[in-house]
Amino acid sequence: MAKSKQETLTRRMLKRYAVTSSKGFKLRGIDPQDTLGLKEKEARAALAKDVARLDELQEMLYAQDQWGVLLIFQAMDAAGKDGAIEHVMSGINPQGCQVFSFKAPSAEELDHDFLWRTSKCLPERGRIGIFNRSYYEETLVVRVHPPILAGQHLPKELVTKSIWEERLEDIAAFERYFARQGYLILKFFLHISKEEQKARFLARLDEPEKNWKFALGDVREREHWDAYMKSYEAAIRATAAPHAPWFVVPADHKWFTRLVISQTLVAAIEGLDLAWPKPVLVPADLAAARRALAQD
Repeated sequence: MAKSKQETLTRRMLKRYAVTSSKGFKLRGIDPQDTLGLKEKEARAALAKDVARLDELQEMLYAQDQWGVLLIFQAMDAAGKDGAIEHVMSGINPQGCQVFSFKAPSAEELDHDFLWRTSKCLPERGRIGIFNRSYYEETLVVRVHPPILAGQHLPKELVTKSIWEERLEDIAAFERYFARQGYLILKFFLHISKEEQKARFLARLDEPEKNWKFALGDVREREHWDAYMKSYEAAIRATAAPHAPWFVVPADHKWFTRLVISQTLVAAIEGLDLAWPKPVLVPADLAAARRALAQD
């Protein structure tokens, strides 16, 4: 893909899928089947270039040691979070990237505030941290299933009708603080349709090597689809900001999902204006080192 064409594609993606404020955002405004008219072969070629570029950018990120990057992935089951992380980040040096998957909280985690377990996993400067699910689960699955809240050891007087709005306010404040410390925060909601999720569940049942991915609870959760969509929309609207944008990524076509993510990452990290640190040694010192090695 020519550079000018790729830049145009990136701008189109950011314009359509980026959410930086609550103004006018509606989840139904993003079509899960959207591909911007792109062909799969072309998308795969562009993704390969992005993967190579991300490796270069991460090295500069590490060398400069000023910025850190936090990527958050949220989605319904079978939307492709694991595959997207694998394919987009496959070219990065493992030393520069950390992935954390958050499932149901442990007993220890429930004895702390809801941000505690994720706060421990925030990336250092120079690294890219990836959250496969995150603190947003506390405003999604817990909101859809209120009985879970009863097991979180909260004082009764704090469990009010406003608790979800309050948690979202806390998240927004936390992300604002983190951004002010020199961290790039990018949040991705992989927007899959209910029909495509069903097809992927059936594929997991039909293919023995994918049976391990399937759980009966996955089917039961489909009964709460509308409640989840409402909760996702509320979370995105309440926490979208220029310093911590959401990207609502069409997820019915995995190849397109991965390209949107890679294009977004490259554009955002390039926007940090990274540069290689200046050498500590002056040219004369480098020349002396070269002579010493030549004589060794």
